[in-house]
Amino acid sequence: MKNLNICVCIKQVPDTQKVKIDPVKGTMIRKGVPSIMNPYDESALEMALEIKDMVGGEVTTISMGIPSVANMLRYTIALGADRTFLLTSPEFAGADTLATSYTLSLGIAETGPYDLILFGKQAIDGDTAQVGPEVASALNMPLIAYISNFFEIDDDGLKVERFTDYSREIVKAKFPSVITVLKAKSRLRMPKLSQLIHSFDIEIPFLNAKRLKADINRCGLKGSPTRVKEIFSPILDKKVIFIDGSINEKAEKFKDILKDIRII
Repeated sequence: MKNLNICVCIKQVPDTQKVKIDPVKGTMIRKGVPSIMNPYDESALEMALEIKDMVGGEVTTISMGIPSVANMLRYTIALGADRTFLLTSPEFAGADTLATSYTLSLGIAETGPYDLILFGKQAIDGDTAQVGPEVASALNMPLIAYISNFFEIDDDGLKVERFTDYSREIVKAKFPSVITVLKAKSRLRMPKLSQLIHSFDIEIPFLNAKRLKADINRCGLKGSPTRVKEIFSPILDKKVIFIDGSINEKAEKFKDILKDIRII
């Protein structure tokens, strides 16, 4: 069994339900908002590290964002990743999923090649689930989405479990492939103290638009055909309703309530 070269794309997301939007650009204002690693990407990273533990190889983490995202990438090194890269450049700001996917595909091509590229199913700030599939398309690689677990690995590929809206499937992802990961059964491991301390001194390589030879017209806000019209926190309106009457009357009233809130 050959050692695998694995890439995990990771996004830093706001750790809050209260968000603000730039009224001119239609993008989220991230300054001053606490951030975390996207939970689905945590699952993808843990799966990559488990595969490395099983067959050997190298795990590389890549993220696109502002320079402070480097702190999150240092943490991935503490967890067991071997290399990490931050795609950061003023031209990348304000990207939608299409522009993000274009930039990530350039970063992957620059730092690869890879046998396996993992994404979390979606980011919790946008919930589009588009970037993984779009990167697969940009790189002309096969995609297997909604992976929950893996079973067997050989030189030809990886046998995985995936869930659709209607079924559970066992399929083989042949190398090279892109996969998107659901929240995994295993939680992201904790780093050893020595690894965490070591990661503080690691210099994270920054790859900018010039280094990636990016087409500026396809990056950031300029390369984004979509705009976010509104981002808001949901209003949670809780109330208790008591239903009187006979069993049949209660059933009818309950059915009417469900219709009013469009459950049925």
